[in-house]
Amino acid sequence: MTYRAPINDILLALNHGAGLKAAVEAGHYGDFDPDITAAVLEEAGKFASDVLAPLNKIGDRNGVKLADGKVTTAPGWPDAYRRWTEAGWNAVSGPEAFGGQGLPLAINAACTEIWSASNVAFGLCPLLTLSAIEALDAHGSDELKRIYLAKLISGEWTGTMQLTEPQAGSDVGALRTRAERAGDGSYRITGSKIFITYGDHDMTDNIVHFVLARLPDAPAGTKGISLFLIPKFLVNADGSLGARNDIYPSGIEHKLGMHASPTCTMTMGDHGGAIGYLIGEENAGMRCMFTMMNQARLGVGLEGVGVADRAYQQALAYAQERRQGRAIGSKGTGSDPIIVHPDVKRMLLQMRALTAASRSICYATAVALDVAVRAKDPAVRSEAAARGALLTPIAKAFSTDIGNEVAYLGVQVHGGMGFIEETGAAQHYRDARITAIYEGTNGIQSIDLVTRKLGANGGASVLKLMDELTDVVRRVEASNDPAFGTTGAKLRDALASLDRASRWLLEKLASNPNDALAGATPYLRLFGSALGGCMLANEALAARSEGKADGARHVALARFFAETFAVQAPSLEKTVTDAADSVMAADAVLVG
Repeated sequence: MTYRAPINDILLALNHGAGLKAAVEAGHYGDFDPDITAAVLEEAGKFASDVLAPLNKIGDRNGVKLADGKVTTAPGWPDAYRRWTEAGWNAVSGPEAFGGQGLPLAINAACTEIWSASNVAFGLCPLLTLSAIEALDAHGSDELKRIYLAKLISGEWTGTMQLTEPQAGSDVGALRTRAERAGDGSYRITGSKIFITYGDHDMTDNIVHFVLARLPDAPAGTKGISLFLIPKFLVNADGSLGARNDIYPSGIEHKLGMHASPTCTMTMGDHGGAIGYLIGEENAGMRCMFTMMNQARLGVGLEGVGVADRAYQQALAYAQERRQGRAIGSKGTGSDPIIVHPDVKRMLLQMRALTAASRSICYATAVALDVAVRAKDPAVRSEAAARGALLTPIAKAFSTDIGNEVAYLGVQVHGGMGFIEETGAAQHYRDARITAIYEGTNGIQSIDLVTRKLGANGGASVLKLMDELTDVVRRVEASNDPAFGTTGAKLRDALASLDRASRWLLEKLASNPNDALAGATPYLRLFGSALGGCMLANEALAARSEGKADGARHVALARFFAETFAVQAPSLEKTVTDAADSVMAADAVLVG
């Protein structure tokens, strides 16, 4: 089956779960006209269905090839990318001063979900280019912006992010790639990087690499890392492409999934050193790189949402067509579609509810990041920036965990046919797996949430968010709608568990940090479950009050999430607070 973007669900999540409508009404989006949102997303959905989705399986089966120092992508990839840029999709949220459309990040986030759902390996390329644009716009010199920014925004050139080395993965401070100052203000970079997504390809005539390296006199660790822009081809004064730079793909990885996305080993320095240009200041590269990484982390979370929705759509279609067994009490003849069986219904509801919750969390992160740069009031911008920082690790880790879980259920709904490649269910499962690993593993996201974001601003960001979620619960309870079932009570219990676990972690961070770290991953899951449940309830209230035709469906979905997932919050709380001793005492189990 092909993919169809769930535009109505996306709009509801954007406007109400994520708070876009309220932010627009508060004046935080300036002169942005929200009425164009549906039209943009409809067109994105058409492009995804007509152009990208048909290439998904082709890309998976053909993969990429490296020969003579050049990477060739799957059949149809270059043409699809050309059509993508000609339609203006790469420029959706780019700054208007350099040819971008200047639309909110939240709108581009919804588009990113659509690209990821239709063809996640394709969508990964512009996702990284968007991160490169953010870093260059925020930290690059005026001269570098003049040369490179418009080309990146249009998509005529793509961008990469190069951190990882064999000995320096999550520990970026251990990297060994070297940079030497040249007399003309440029630098010469030597070294190698691994796991570089779209490090080389044949879809554009130039690639702009953003590379972390260390100067000879740099301090040790992350304080001594600088960020450099290294083009595949140097750019002449008139903007034309010049000589080939000394940066080449020396290998491509053969992976579990994402076969159509080239993951390269990149080598610099075989011919005297790659010519690079400093981004920001010397030894301040990590600050610049985090601009890229935070944008990319939200994008990867949206990959999780997209793969989950694609897996759900395919599983739903299969369950409606596949006939096996008969429903209890059925009076017809022959087998019934498997969707009539309660356990299949349960799996499909899990898939849909988890996908919807992670979607709203990602969109809310994008809205916060928008308001942080668009609002006129500095206090509002500061508060929104803190909200965006708090939500980013949850958006990345919770949503990619969900992508993996939903893809797993998709295989299960297909039964034996899910284990057969021809159905495509297995591809979603394989493609989803990397999302919980790259751009900072989900364990690192949990650590970031607990050690940095939870206590930031004296905990003010968490407390304000909790107050907003509690207000949603009050409105659910005040609705007196029996269709909500025990949604209000379950969400209230979940928020209480989140509050107690948060306070416990803050106390342990001060007295015994290892205890807090041992509970970081279940805490992030607790936070995501409570947050996602309340967002779905808020969307259901909005759909109900606006008299939408599918309002009852959203109420039922919010109820299912609350009574199936939010109800797990007390157990997660106990895991956070009680499991620390067992985790830290487990060394004897792990020996031998």
